[in-house]
Amino acid sequence: MSRPPTLTLPSCARARRLVTTRGEFAVHEARPDGAPAGTALLVPGFTGSKEDFIALLEPLAAAGFRVVAVDGRGQHESPGPRDESAYGQGELAQDVLAQARALDAGRIHLLGHSLGGLLARAAVLRDPVPFCSLTVMSSGPAAIAASQQARVRTLIDALGSLDMQTVWLAMRELDPPEAEDAATPPETGAFLHRRWMNTVPEQLIATGRQMTAEPDRVAELAAVPLPKHVVSGVTDYAWPVPQMDAMAERLGARRTVVEGAEHSPNAERPAETAAALAAFWHGVS
Repeated sequence: MSRPPTLTLPSCARARRLVTTRGEFAVHEARPDGAPAGTALLVPGFTGSKEDFIALLEPLAAAGFRVVAVDGRGQHESPGPRDESAYGQGELAQDVLAQARALDAGRIHLLGHSLGGLLARAAVLRDPVPFCSLTVMSSGPAAIAASQQARVRTLIDALGSLDMQTVWLAMRELDPPEAEDAATPPETGAFLHRRWMNTVPEQLIATGRQMTAEPDRVAELAAVPLPKHVVSGVTDYAWPVPQMDAMAERLGARRTVVEGAEHSPNAERPAETAAALAAFWHGVS
């Protein structure tokens, strides 16, 4: 779970609703002072939300990019039905495509973090036309690591029989050890709890299952003629970093390892991460 270093939107950004052909989505949108060099759509991960990208908004806008971070269907402030079938990967990929088209900005730089990387990949494989690049951040070639699969299955089982508050307490026990060491400010802790309670449980169940069963689709993605970028920290509990190294090589992708970061470079080292993203996007704009 990403812990945003701040919950305050910078002056260049605002919260709004993005109206698409597949419903409305809550977004944070940042704009540069002048004409944008490009537009980026940021897709969050499992248990995540648009707030995971707050610390990237100002440096990316300063680099010249319009940036839109989204709550996916059933995540935090975007509504979603109490129906697991609504959160199949194909459905969520179509949401990403609809979001990109609703931005009305030509071709989009697409970025997905963790689960969002799998969804972004699925969207590009379904229809690459709306995009000018794809970045997968802390997201690997197939299912998450075996140790994490066991944890996610435990969480799914709990969601099927317990209320969200009880599962929240259980999920705290499932946090990786490195998360326990991080000092979380009270306002951030309150936000993380509020976000969890706002998220539709069926969304978590369906996407959790996807993460434990995702096939290797790297060869399919490599065949898509789109510039690609693989970003990670130096360690990762969900996908081993060597897997992401190998995936980048198979994709012929640019590879960035953010020093001092783990599973969430966007929140843990936002300045360095934003610089790497902007350099990539300027190179393909």
